[in-house]
Amino acid sequence: MTRLVVAAVAAVVLLAGCGGGAGSGKATLWVTRDEGKQVLLVRTVPAGETAMQALDRSVKLSTRYGGRFVQSIDGVSGSIGSRHDWFYFVNGIEADRGAAEYRLHPGDVEWWDYRDWGKVGQSVPVAVGAFPEPFLHGYGGKVRPAVVIGTASAGARALGRLLHAHVATSAPSGANVFRLVGGPHRFTAQLLSDGGVELDFSGDAAALARDPALYRYRYSVP
Repeated sequence: MTRLVVAAVAAVVLLAGCGGGAGSGKATLWVTRDEGKQVLLVRTVPAGETAMQALDRSVKLSTRYGGRFVQSIDGVSGSIGSRHDWFYFVNGIEADRGAAEYRLHPGDVEWWDYRDWGKVGQSVPVAVGAFPEPFLHGYGGKVRPAVVIGTASAGARALGRLLHAHVATSAPSGANVFRLVGGPHRFTAQLLSDGGVELDFSGDAAALARDPALYRYRYSVP
């Protein structure tokens, strides 16, 4: 093999690695308002792009701070005075980096929501509305082990199959946890100290397994 051919092959390999490990495939973009109450856009976008690139190709976008901060989407602008702004999640997890830094992986759900941050708090670490994420595609390309905590009912087993999880009475450190709980109907989420996500659900587990989009775009229930 000549030096020229070797150099060409090396260049191809180098270019193939420039996607940050995201690879090819598709991701999904959601744009909503008011904690998901109003759905403005649902679109398929290429994986491998940054979250900002995928948003920019799909909406009329204006940014600040050198293109690293979203100011407005389709004319809807953030405002300190009204305490409204755009926030984004990936697979239901509030992003820990700017949209220009997060590179989409196949299957990711990029979710932008325009909300009153004074009402719900400036930070919402996890929202249930992207379920069955982040169990299926994780965050940043890392998929954690998953476990359903509860009795071995038909509903729990169905959720286990959906989430590629086993049903148990405890969860290992670092796992994403779906916990079946008693009491009034609710569906809430929290970020665990080890970086995993816990979703707590009281309701019809079998119905949720049959229709994972039952609570789509919601931050929590009630």
